[in-house]
Amino acid sequence: MRAEKRKEAVWQAVFAAAGLICVAAVAAIFAFLIFRSIPAFRKIGVGNFLFGTEWAPDRLDRYAAPLSGTYGILPMIAGTFAATLGALLVGGLSGYFTAVFLVFWCPVRLRGAFSAVVDLLAGIPSVVYGFFGIAFLLPLLSEIAPNNGSGLAAVSLILGIMILPTVVSLSRVALEAVPKPLYEGSVALGATHTETVFRVISPAAGSGIRASLVLGIGRAMGETMAVVMVAGNAVAFPSGLFASFRVLTANIVMEMGYAGEVQEGALIATGVVLLGLILLVNLVFGLLSGRLVRSAVSGKNRHRLKPSGVTLLPPRLLRGFAIAAGVLTGGVLVLIIGFVLAKGVPVLVRDPSILWGRFAFGSDDITVLPALVSTLWAVVLSLAVAVPVGILTAIWLQEYAPRGGVAVRLIRGAINLLAGVPSIVYGLFGMLAFVPLFGGSGSILAGSLTVAMMLLPVVVCSTEESLRAVPDALREGSLALGAGKVRTVFCVVLPSALPGILSAVILSMGRVIGESAPLLYTMGSVIKAVPRSVFDSGATLAVALWQLSGEGWYLDEAYATAVVLVVLVLVLNFAARRCASGLGRKMRGI
Repeated sequence: MRAEKRKEAVWQAVFAAAGLICVAAVAAIFAFLIFRSIPAFRKIGVGNFLFGTEWAPDRLDRYAAPLSGTYGILPMIAGTFAATLGALLVGGLSGYFTAVFLVFWCPVRLRGAFSAVVDLLAGIPSVVYGFFGIAFLLPLLSEIAPNNGSGLAAVSLILGIMILPTVVSLSRVALEAVPKPLYEGSVALGATHTETVFRVISPAAGSGIRASLVLGIGRAMGETMAVVMVAGNAVAFPSGLFASFRVLTANIVMEMGYAGEVQEGALIATGVVLLGLILLVNLVFGLLSGRLVRSAVSGKNRHRLKPSGVTLLPPRLLRGFAIAAGVLTGGVLVLIIGFVLAKGVPVLVRDPSILWGRFAFGSDDITVLPALVSTLWAVVLSLAVAVPVGILTAIWLQEYAPRGGVAVRLIRGAINLLAGVPSIVYGLFGMLAFVPLFGGSGSILAGSLTVAMMLLPVVVCSTEESLRAVPDALREGSLALGAGKVRTVFCVVLPSALPGILSAVILSMGRVIGESAPLLYTMGSVIKAVPRSVFDSGATLAVALWQLSGEGWYLDEAYATAVVLVVLVLVLNFAARRCASGLGRKMRGI
């Protein structure tokens, strides 16, 4: 009996320790970035840094000598807000109308397929969006632009497409959460279906829709690679739809590789400013989503419906917008994937050695094999760290933690913060913490540990949802038969939640494959030979695509790499949906 109690105590301590790893990760990110940015803030001056209008760094500047360069990031802050606003106008409006179409006008037989389309848009790597922008969108815009098409218009379109799945998913949840009697009462009073949707249901779901827009803002502000590829990146205030400009994330990526002492500190300080902006956005999202939950529970939203600017438009026109947005969303997915496959598959058919050819130094023959091997290394190592820690944390939160306790709030707060940190900020942390730990240069191990931190929120949240879906009757039956708490968790609860956990793992694999910004300065950005150990550097598929498409010299190889990326993402998303469907059938006893 004592041995059983000791076993229970030991495992409970292990579960709690896994949760504390999430807290330690958040503390480490903030500590490293703030500590390394303080000298730059002191040398440059906080006011000069935030409100200076000129960014002309001198890589020879040192903290112990007078500054020769200037370090003002106000143009980048303005560019970030301009890009975010443009993305919101494109993706926010179209996302809202797409959600309305999906809930109220999409045929039932097509609803599952259309939801899959939205999920696929969310899973496409950002570097593929950027490559699509370079190869398709910029040439198209150049027909009407005074330059090659780069600038605010291209950034707004690309970012708008990228945030669209976020807005659609959350707006859909908000619309479906509105009580049915509200719809029935409106129709009973003589309102049409369209009038009810836009003048009753939409205002009632207003908090959730606004929360989706706020989360979309956070996604747009933190995006890196796609913006770098289509913005033009001149350090200037955005002055027009086709004027080159630069955002905060692009500033970090473009200059960190050759930065001097003060310049590096200023770039890290840029990451701190970006992190502060994103956390502010996520705080607003938390407040709005909390308000949505309280309104849904209390029913107050039934009595105070305020029409918005959108709902004041004619209902028939709004219905047309919704149907058009739904068709456009499906068309965007077909266009992006179809374009990549149409351009890339012929390249692979013509020269399949791109996939498995042997790398040779000094040769112009590019092979994807080293990048593919590096990507597989990163997937295996990052999952080996994130999955056990994430599952153990979720078990403690769901099965052991006292409801409303201080430790629970601390760990959940840490997980929410990790979920809101931009990928480029993770890259800065990995560069400062993991790269020096493993020899001072990029390595597969340093990059994998960096990405593992990014995966923790995904694994924890998905696993916790899967555990929550397991009926309490299974737990009670196991305990009634004499099994201990730990045995019940490992032999009853986890097997029942396994399809959902596998779905989270598969989605995490897709996240690793698609990431590029956090790996540039932690894992390596040079396409070279197949790595032989975890301490070697190497470019992943996403990083290789960014490098190959950057100068336009290896577009065929870039198309081939994009095909490999897209196919991998499609397969993983399909597998994740199958696992999630399996969990649903299992919970229903089918």
